[in-house]
Amino acid sequence: MSRFFWVRHGPTHARAMVGWTDIPADLSDTARLARLSAHLPEGALVVSSDLSRARATAEAIAGPRPRLSDEPDLREIHFGAWEMQGFDSVADPAQLRAFWERPGALRAPGGESWDDLSARVGRAVTRLRAAHPGRDIVAVAHMGTILTQVQAARRLSAYKALGQVIDNLSVTELHWQDDGWRALAVNHCP
Repeated sequence: MSRFFWVRHGPTHARAMVGWTDIPADLSDTARLARLSAHLPEGALVVSSDLSRARATAEAIAGPRPRLSDEPDLREIHFGAWEMQGFDSVADPAQLRAFWERPGALRAPGGESWDDLSARVGRAVTRLRAAHPGRDIVAVAHMGTILTQVQAARRLSAYKALGQVIDNLSVTELHWQDDGWRALAVNHCP
């Protein structure tokens, strides 16, 4: 059995759609980071998205755990032309509304769809499981990235998955068994 402990990176305090824009995380709450690190399995491997907010969070919680190379496929959804825009400043609000209300194949202009993100993250998870069979893996990533895996584990529609909350520095624990993923904890804040 493989266990994945998905950790959402530290807060960025951005009030915009942040996908592939590389902005830092606020990791000033060292007590919370210590609690988070203590909650995670000791012998787990640690991997993160290659964006600095995830990478720095992984470094802050890894402790003596082995650190794998950054995994670019664990990035957040690419918002394309909507990157770093507030919801009220997008040129085509109807398209933005459709993107969130009917997630799936609709892409942000110059960006990704929910289906693109899900496929990309799914490939990365499959590679990690194959390379490290039966190992516990702490994957530090982003809200959308984690929600794709919650969707798979809970067998939700994309719309319902997007309704789930994934707080910064929370843990979502998923177990891989012969018949697929099981969600043991979603958005646990140690």
